[in-house]
Amino acid sequence: MANPSFDVVSKVDRQEVDNALNQTAKELANRFDFRGTGSRIQWSGADAVVLESETEERCKAAIEVFKEKLIKRGVSLKALDIADPTSSGQVYRATGKIVQGISQDVAKKIAKKIRDEGPKGVQAQIQGDQLRVSGKKKDDLQAVIQLLKSADFDVALQFENYR
Repeated sequence: MANPSFDVVSKVDRQEVDNALNQTAKELANRFDFRGTGSRIQWSGADAVVLESETEERCKAAIEVFKEKLIKRGVSLKALDIADPTSSGQVYRATGKIVQGISQDVAKKIAKKIRDEGPKGVQAQIQGDQLRVSGKKKDDLQAVIQLLKSADFDVALQFENYR
């Protein structure tokens, strides 16, 4: 019989992000403090978001509204990489990216943390943009999950395929 294992991944539900973006667009169109400021939000490519407004303050406020909507929809803010608003002509523009997958350096940090602080007999293998963690006991895997939840790797981590 195979050893118990689980995968450490960093995925974002695209539909939830899309719902948050649509709610933000609706709020920017309807809220009185955004009226007449030309504030809008839209997709720019597959995983990029663009916020525009006539003033820097309104652009920053629109970013905060978008973050609130993401939180309400259960999307971690670690998955959003958004830049400060920059002036482009008469419009302030902020571009953001939805980050998915675990980069090689972060995966190496996670594997090192599991090796150094995790229970004995637990291995972590890097497989593309995710990690496979396996061990002899399910209790050890539970301890690794708790260890990773308590650590901060600047990435939204999820645990899948626990068997």
